[in-house]
Amino acid sequence: MPETPQQFHARALAATDEQRRLTFGEIPYWEVFPFEAEGLRVKPLEDLTLPEPPRHGEGGVDCSACAHADEPAADEVWRSERWRVVLQGPGGSPLMLVAQPLAHHDLSDLPDELAAEMGVLLVHLTRAIESLPQVGRVHVAKWGDGGAHLHLFVYARPKGMMQLRGTMMAVWDDFLPPVPVEVRDADARTVIRALTTSLGGRALGVAAG
Repeated sequence: MPETPQQFHARALAATDEQRRLTFGEIPYWEVFPFEAEGLRVKPLEDLTLPEPPRHGEGGVDCSACAHADEPAADEVWRSERWRVVLQGPGGSPLMLVAQPLAHHDLSDLPDELAAEMGVLLVHLTRAIESLPQVGRVHVAKWGDGGAHLHLFVYARPKGMMQLRGTMMAVWDDFLPPVPVEVRDADARTVIRALTTSLGGRALGVAAG
């Protein structure tokens, strides 16, 4: 029988100290962890929040992503019949893009046909980004706790910077100095040109230049 949220929380709380702090696991000792373990503390566990508060655009209500279903937003760089790619940043990674369906879906209710298209889009997008000379690998992330409209983050990891491997890439992106806008935009044009060649769709915004 699965645990209830209350049982899960109580079991986690039982493992804390008198200040409700958990001890470190293995992650702070990974070579890719961006902080030195000495002096770090785990935040105290908070009480449960049930029911959870609604995310932005829950149920399609006041969803900013849906507001641009018909007309592209200023930061869009690619669009097909049912998908869009949005340019982020600039941040510390060479390039960060977000892929979204035009229709309001989360990952759990994405129709099978759109799910298949999502996989194809991510493969073509990864291939295009990894063709950039300064990119070593592409990381794809889905969190979805802030917005109810499906959004997939696509990070480019700088080539040769092995310290930035894996799950901490999103953290390093916030620490590294931002890539110059003109460099980011030029790379976006290169990537979207490759994407439209391999998959179709149309380039938009800074990628259309």
